[in-house]
Amino acid sequence: MMIRLLALVFFLCASQANAQNCANIKSGLGVNQKPQNTSRDLVGNSLDEIQERGWIMFAVYDDFAPYSYVQDGKLVGADIDLGKLIAKDLGVEARFYAVQAGENVDTDLRNNVSKGPLIGDQVANVMLHIPYNRELACRNEQIVMTGQYFNERLGIAYSKKTYPDGGPTPPYFRYDTVGVENDTISDFYLAGIRGGQLVPNMRRYPNYADAMKALSAGEIKAVMGPLGQLESGLQGDLAVHTPPLPGLALGQWTLGVAVRHNWRPLSYAVDDAIRAAVSDGKLKAIFARHGLSYTPPKW
Repeated sequence: MMIRLLALVFFLCASQANAQNCANIKSGLGVNQKPQNTSRDLVGNSLDEIQERGWIMFAVYDDFAPYSYVQDGKLVGADIDLGKLIAKDLGVEARFYAVQAGENVDTDLRNNVSKGPLIGDQVANVMLHIPYNRELACRNEQIVMTGQYFNERLGIAYSKKTYPDGGPTPPYFRYDTVGVENDTISDFYLAGIRGGQLVPNMRRYPNYADAMKALSAGEIKAVMGPLGQLESGLQGDLAVHTPPLPGLALGQWTLGVAVRHNWRPLSYAVDDAIRAAVSDGKLKAIFARHGLSYTPPKW
């Protein structure tokens, strides 16, 4: 999910002052263009149509453990379980298709929710695991961002044998090796500390699964990344903690869902289902089943 986290860096590190007013949003591709004129017959479905046909289609990210990934030929993960929970609340069957992360989140929203890809016509009713961010919403006027379901945060995984007195913090990596996923928040953050003093001890991997395997094999001393992805790779004497990260503008972010703007009743129904699952503990239970700690959103 390298590109996915690159998108988070770009979208979530923006000025909160500018983020309060859509008129001030000047970043992103096609900022001066009007919303796309896509026929309502081509994209999305109303809540009534979904309930009448008996199923709802979710878009999830491909190869994104522990949230959505293939195991024994089936899509599984915390986001898959969430989709099934939403569908049950609506009284319909949950269907999923996995998508590769695009160049940025704007591209993902356009291809999978608001318009559809250039080739093919697969469009989701709901897309899961979307960063809940005001600037992103302002740039994508055909999208309703709703259904906040958890907060992700950065952590550091380590071996308790290597660090018996507690987990390491970034200053340790002046001397100890640390793994990151290439071109992610963790990569940029560690590389920027003290003018690049940590870079010689940084090891970059294509994804966090590979980084955690290297940690388990003793090839590196620690891994820094999103807590959920680190927790999914814990085994043996490995542990993870979330220490303070001085100088990091973005240490945590909220995830939600995306629905096309002209299907507001659907977005309300999905949001209601998620809020109920957060409030009654069902979402926390989903995360626990996948070995994940759960931090609820702040509504």
